[in-house]
This record gives sequence, structure tokens and C-alpha cells, in this order.
Amino acid sequence: MDRIYVAGFDVFYPDWKEKRYFVYQELCSKYGFEMQAQKAAADEGKTLGERIFLKNIHYLDSCDYVVANLNAFRGMEPDSGTCFEIGYAYALGKKIYGYLDDGRTMLEKVGARADADGFTVEDFDLPVNLMLGCSMTVIPGDLEHCLKEIREREEAERRN
Repeated sequence: MDRIYVAGFDVFYPDWKEKRYFVYQELCSKYGFEMQAQKAAADEGKTLGERIFLKNIHYLDSCDYVVANLNAFRGMEPDSGTCFEIGYAYALGKKIYGYLDDGRTMLEKVGARADADGFTVEDFDLPVNLMLGCSMTVIPGDLEHCLKEIREREEAERRN
């Protein structure tokens, strides 16, 4: 079974441990993926944050795929931790897919060539920053839609 790392801010939902974690595991399994669990490493002498970081790096090192929640978190951009994980996975040569509810381009989302602070809004026909949009396949929709799309694309690729 292919191993997949699910990156995103979803772990911050209040019902993550009681509900969402298991829902995500079931969805991954439904499409033939083993979800790499986000739990702290057992390294002695490390803070909880350091243990979580190291465990996530281990999962990124050992997974076959990364699927990232690119929806806005605490603002208009994807979660910064998720962005780090995407960059790390890209450097490792992993297959990376991202999903988001709003597939409109950044220019369409902001609705102007500059944001409220006067910063230029990029116009690369992408729904996210070009460093994310060009480093992965971005699929509009939710996690299940993305997992299904990954499988369909991978199967089509194998047939060709």
C-alpha cells in the first residue's frame, strides 16, 4: 500500500483526535493509501514541538505521496508549516498534490492587482503562490476528491 503524508492545518481542529484523524485515515485507505500518522517522536531531551517536527520529517522521508491542504489558514495563504513540508517534499522528489476549496486564481480571489496593503498580486493563473502552484499538482476540491483524483491520474499514467 502506498504511504501518504497528509499535510495541513487540520490537526488544529478541536475534533482532530476524536474524529477527523479517523475520517482521514479511512479516506486514505479507501483509495489505497496508508496515512502516515502525525504523532510526536519519542526522542528524549527534546521539546514536544521538536519531537513533532522530527516525526513529521521522518514521515515525509518515508512516504510515497504528499497531499497538502492549501486552504487559507489564519489569513489568505496556506499554513506556513504546510508550505515548509511541501518544500521539503519537493526537495526529496516526492509526488505532491494539493487541494483547496477555491480554485480561482490569486488575482480573481483578491479582485485587484494589489492587495489592501498595496502589495502586487501575482498573475500566474494559479490558485496559490507560484512556488506552491508550480511544485505540485493542485486540485480544486476536498481531501477525498484529491485522493480520488490522485488514484485516477496514477492509474492513467500506468496505462500509458
